[in-house]
Amino acid sequence: MPSWVTQGYEEYSKRLPAACHLKLIEIPLRKRGKNADIQRLQNEEGVKMLAAIPKAAQVVALDERGKAWNTQELAVQLEQWLQHTSHLSLLVGGPEGLAAACKARAQQTWALSNLTLPHPLVRIVVAEQIYRAWSLLNHHPYHRE
Repeated sequence: MPSWVTQGYEEYSKRLPAACHLKLIEIPLRKRGKNADIQRLQNEEGVKMLAAIPKAAQVVALDERGKAWNTQELAVQLEQWLQHTSHLSLLVGGPEGLAAACKARAQQTWALSNLTLPHPLVRIVVAEQIYRAWSLLNHHPYHRE
Protein backbone atom coordinates (compact mmCIF):
# COMPACT_ATOMS: atom_id res chain seq x y z
CA MET A 1 0.00 0.00 0.00
CA PRO A 2 1.15 3.55 -0.61
CA SER A 3 2.44 5.37 2.47
CA TRP A 4 -0.55 7.76 2.48
CA VAL A 5 -2.88 4.77 2.96
CA THR A 6 -0.88 3.45 5.90
CA GLN A 7 -0.62 6.92 7.42
CA GLY A 8 -4.34 7.59 7.00
CA TYR A 9 -5.37 4.27 8.52
CA GLU A 10 -2.92 4.57 11.42
CA GLU A 11 -4.02 8.14 12.16
CA TYR A 12 -7.51 6.99 13.12
CA SER A 13 -6.56 3.57 14.44
CA LYS A 14 -4.15 5.00 17.02
CA ARG A 15 -6.82 7.36 18.38
CA LEU A 16 -9.03 4.49 19.52
CA PRO A 17 -8.76 3.15 23.07
CA ALA A 18 -7.67 -0.44 23.78
CA ALA A 19 -11.32 -1.50 24.22
CA CYS A 20 -11.96 -0.55 20.60
CA HIS A 21 -8.61 -1.49 19.07
CA LEU A 22 -8.40 -2.01 15.30
CA LYS A 23 -6.15 -4.75 13.96
CA LEU A 24 -5.58 -4.83 10.23
CA ILE A 25 -4.98 -8.24 8.70
CA GLU A 26 -4.18 -8.14 5.01
CA ILE A 27 -4.77 -11.12 2.77
CA PRO A 28 -2.40 -10.68 -0.19
CA LEU A 29 -4.16 -10.65 -3.53
CA ARG A 30 -2.97 -13.16 -6.09
CA LYS A 31 -1.83 -11.74 -9.39
CA ARG A 32 -4.61 -11.38 -11.90
CA GLY A 33 -3.29 -11.98 -15.39
CA LYS A 34 -5.16 -11.77 -18.66
CA ASN A 35 -6.51 -15.33 -18.42
CA ALA A 36 -6.83 -15.55 -14.63
CA ASP A 37 -9.64 -17.63 -13.16
CA ILE A 38 -11.12 -14.77 -11.14
CA GLN A 39 -13.74 -16.92 -9.39
CA ARG A 40 -11.08 -19.36 -8.19
CA LEU A 41 -8.82 -16.53 -7.00
CA GLN A 42 -11.71 -14.88 -5.16
CA ASN A 43 -12.63 -18.19 -3.50
CA GLU A 44 -9.01 -18.82 -2.44
CA GLU A 45 -8.80 -15.33 -0.95
CA GLY A 46 -12.10 -16.01 0.85
CA VAL A 47 -10.73 -19.21 2.39
CA LYS A 48 -7.75 -17.24 3.73
CA MET A 49 -10.02 -14.51 5.09
CA LEU A 50 -12.22 -17.02 6.88
CA ALA A 51 -9.17 -18.70 8.40
CA ALA A 52 -8.07 -15.35 9.87
CA ILE A 53 -11.36 -14.78 11.72
CA PRO A 54 -11.34 -15.67 15.44
CA LYS A 55 -13.80 -18.51 16.12
CA ALA A 56 -16.31 -16.56 18.21
CA ALA A 57 -16.08 -13.33 16.22
CA GLN A 58 -19.03 -11.30 15.07
CA VAL A 59 -18.51 -10.89 11.32
CA VAL A 60 -19.57 -7.90 9.26
CA ALA A 61 -19.10 -8.03 5.50
CA LEU A 62 -18.60 -4.75 3.70
CA ASP A 63 -20.65 -5.00 0.54
CA GLU A 64 -22.52 -2.50 -1.61
CA ARG A 65 -25.75 -4.47 -1.09
CA GLY A 66 -25.54 -4.16 2.69
CA LYS A 67 -27.17 -1.78 5.13
CA ALA A 68 -26.02 1.82 4.84
CA TRP A 69 -25.70 3.42 8.28
CA ASN A 70 -25.48 7.09 9.05
CA THR A 71 -23.07 8.17 11.77
CA GLN A 72 -25.59 7.83 14.61
CA GLU A 73 -26.67 4.37 13.41
CA LEU A 74 -23.04 3.27 13.16
CA ALA A 75 -22.48 4.51 16.71
CA VAL A 76 -25.41 2.35 17.86
CA GLN A 77 -23.92 -0.63 16.00
CA LEU A 78 -20.50 0.01 17.53
CA GLU A 79 -22.00 0.19 21.00
CA GLN A 80 -23.76 -3.14 20.45
CA TRP A 81 -20.61 -4.75 19.08
CA LEU A 82 -18.57 -3.51 22.05
CA GLN A 83 -21.15 -4.81 24.53
CA HIS A 84 -21.88 -8.18 22.92
CA THR A 85 -18.70 -9.47 21.34
CA SER A 86 -15.04 -9.61 22.19
CA HIS A 87 -13.99 -9.89 18.53
CA LEU A 88 -15.46 -8.15 15.53
CA SER A 89 -14.20 -8.93 12.05
CA LEU A 90 -14.91 -6.44 9.28
CA LEU A 91 -14.38 -8.14 5.93
CA VAL A 92 -13.35 -6.06 2.94
CA GLY A 93 -13.07 -7.87 -0.37
CA GLY A 94 -10.58 -7.45 -3.16
CA PRO A 95 -11.26 -5.98 -6.60
CA GLU A 96 -14.06 -8.46 -7.29
CA GLY A 97 -15.61 -8.15 -3.84
CA LEU A 98 -16.01 -10.79 -1.17
CA ALA A 99 -16.21 -14.51 -1.81
CA ALA A 100 -19.65 -16.04 -1.30
CA ALA A 101 -18.37 -18.01 1.70
CA CYS A 102 -17.32 -14.76 3.42
CA LYS A 103 -20.73 -13.22 2.84
CA ALA A 104 -22.38 -16.37 4.18
CA ARG A 105 -20.24 -16.25 7.36
CA ALA A 106 -21.24 -12.64 8.08
CA GLN A 107 -23.99 -11.86 10.56
CA GLN A 108 -24.34 -8.36 9.14
CA THR A 109 -23.58 -6.63 5.87
CA TRP A 110 -22.52 -2.98 5.85
CA ALA A 111 -22.68 -0.81 2.74
CA LEU A 112 -20.03 1.82 3.29
CA SER A 113 -21.25 3.83 0.30
CA ASN A 114 -23.30 3.57 -2.85
CA LEU A 115 -20.09 4.50 -4.64
CA THR A 116 -17.44 2.00 -5.65
CA LEU A 117 -14.46 2.94 -3.52
CA PRO A 118 -10.86 1.94 -4.17
CA HIS A 119 -9.68 -0.78 -1.82
CA PRO A 120 -6.93 1.35 -0.18
CA LEU A 121 -9.36 4.16 0.57
CA VAL A 122 -11.87 1.79 2.20
CA ARG A 123 -9.53 0.96 5.10
CA ILE A 124 -9.05 4.67 5.84
CA VAL A 125 -12.77 5.44 5.64
CA VAL A 126 -13.67 2.46 7.86
CA ALA A 127 -11.07 3.43 10.48
CA GLU A 128 -12.24 7.04 10.45
CA GLN A 129 -15.91 6.08 10.72
CA ILE A 130 -15.25 3.68 13.60
CA TYR A 131 -13.32 6.45 15.35
CA ARG A 132 -16.13 8.93 14.64
CA ALA A 133 -18.75 6.50 16.01
CA TRP A 134 -16.61 5.91 19.11
CA SER A 135 -16.19 9.67 19.60
CA LEU A 136 -19.95 10.16 19.35
CA LEU A 137 -20.59 7.45 21.96
CA ASN A 138 -18.01 8.98 24.29
CA HIS A 139 -19.04 12.61 23.83
CA HIS A 140 -15.66 13.42 22.35
CA PRO A 141 -15.58 16.69 20.39
CA TYR A 142 -14.32 15.04 17.15
CA HIS A 143 -17.85 14.46 15.90
CA ARG A 144 -19.88 17.63 15.51
CA GLU A 145 -23.54 17.49 14.63
